[in-house]
Amino acid sequence: MVKRTFDLVVAILALVLLMPVLFLIAVAVRLSSHGPVLFKQIRVGRGGRDFILLKFRTMSVRAGSEAGAFDAGDTSRVTRVGAFLRATKLDELPQLWNVVRGDMSLVGPRPEVRMWVFVDKNRWSMVHSVRPGITDPASLVYRHEERYLASCPDPETTYREQILPRKLDMYEAYVRTRTFAGDVSILWRTGLAVVGGLLREVVGRPSIEADRPDDRQDSPCCGQVSTRQGPIPR
Repeated sequence: MVKRTFDLVVAILALVLLMPVLFLIAVAVRLSSHGPVLFKQIRVGRGGRDFILLKFRTMSVRAGSEAGAFDAGDTSRVTRVGAFLRATKLDELPQLWNVVRGDMSLVGPRPEVRMWVFVDKNRWSMVHSVRPGITDPASLVYRHEERYLASCPDPETTYREQILPRKLDMYEAYVRTRTFAGDVSILWRTGLAVVGGLLREVVGRPSIEADRPDDRQDSPCCGQVSTRQGPIPR
């Protein structure tokens, strides 16, 4: 009850305070390319129930992209405005409305499309015992995931075999050990990461190497040969 009340108060307050920013982003998205302002996609939430996740649209419209197509490594359709929104994570702001609706929490495991839930239903059943969130520890570790996948020859295989299992480890750890104080800490760290992203966009875009996952356990993209000496830590 405390978590839900906190989520509701913070989400409503943020939506009110950020209204000018949301409006400016909406106008920029609308002018950047043909298509709707919001990207809507069915994700799997608490109890395994589907809900419609909202984001600011960052890519040019293509049939099927809202049905669960894997686009993480596809940067060819990302608009200039979309690239900025992705780099700064401002494209996630509409999910504050998902929080108000009760679909999501501010902090919790990130929701996936059903195709990834089918990969390991048993592990996801535990993850789906709580509301999905806008941010979580895995979001901080893999905050440059899309740029990293774009550098891989087979983004989908890399995500399925390397990134998703590690995310599930972190999701399960969060569900087992979550506390209100821990959620506040994650929100604070997320805020710092967003500010850092904004600053990086102002001073210049980082290299792909800087965009690798930050768990320091990242193995090469699937299909690439490792130049790392010694065993990869697990």
